[in-house]
Amino acid sequence: MTATKTNERPGTRATLANSNMAPNKVREVLNLIRDVEYDRASDILAHTDRAAATVVAKLLHSCAANAEHNDGLDPRELYVATCYADEGTTLKRWRPRARGRATRIRKRSCHITIILARMPDEKIARRRARVAAEAADRRSRRVAGTRRREASGQSTPAAPDEVLAADEVIDDDGDVTTIDAPVTDVLDTDVVEVDADEATTVEPAADESEEVAVADEPVVEEAEGGTATDGETPEEDGN
Repeated sequence: MTATKTNERPGTRATLANSNMAPNKVREVLNLIRDVEYDRASDILAHTDRAAATVVAKLLHSCAANAEHNDGLDPRELYVATCYADEGTTLKRWRPRARGRATRIRKRSCHITIILARMPDEKIARRRARVAAEAADRRSRRVAGTRRREASGQSTPAAPDEVLAADEVIDDDGDVTTIDAPVTDVLDTDVVEVDADEATTVEPAADESEEVAVADEPVVEEAEGGTATDGETPEEDGN
């Protein structure tokens, strides 16, 4: 009995022809998502640091859209049945080198094909059971939180943007707890009144320049017959 050929496997396919990328570079990315669920394959390609990962991710989403709209399948129940990259046409160019020689440049291309198929029924049943268990766990935790709040006397949790009092704190369960503020004693302070007469005033110190006597001032002397100044002689009386 011969095995099914890779390009003849059943499922929904999408093909990208004449991609300007070497096939060996694309095959390294395709090896990461082969036989992997569609959701997990999308996450792998989103976090793969390769230029071919972006091209393969677009082709994978296109293949899932074909399966959903053309075949009526749920993308969450699909997996990558097969994926491969065939070599396409090669463009030949020349690069000038020393001594009049030339070196050949090969610009390779490839044809990328991805086939998505529906997972087996057993695997789909296990996946649905796992999803249902996760949903039930989340619901039970929500109900337990609501019952704790009702037991504490609060029907609904406090909103994050609600303004709380200075002595209220929200704990980890979402309950509002009131903290008793410490009592502080008020100190009695006596106010002492001071009369204006008893207040002492400080007189400003006199400037030293005012205390210095001026020695260069001319000396004025009075005489009986008149006044005499420095450098002048009084007039004598003719009598």
